[in-house]
Amino acid sequence: MTEEEMRKRLAALRVEHRDLDAAIAALTETGGPDQLQVARLKKRKLLLKDQISVIEDFLTPDIIA
Repeated sequence: MTEEEMRKRLAALRVEHRDLDAAIAALTETGGPDQLQVARLKKRKLLLKDQISVIEDFLTPDIIA
């Protein structure tokens, strides 16, 4: 995967993460009985966060000052 492809993937992951955050907030506000769906969305959000961290670590050079 090239650096440009990684940056595009990172942007897409961030958008999906933000969308999941909004969806979780909306489900929580309504107080609906579907806690299983909220739990699944939170799990997906954590997975996305991990993927974002991996790509960011790869793109950011590890420079010791």
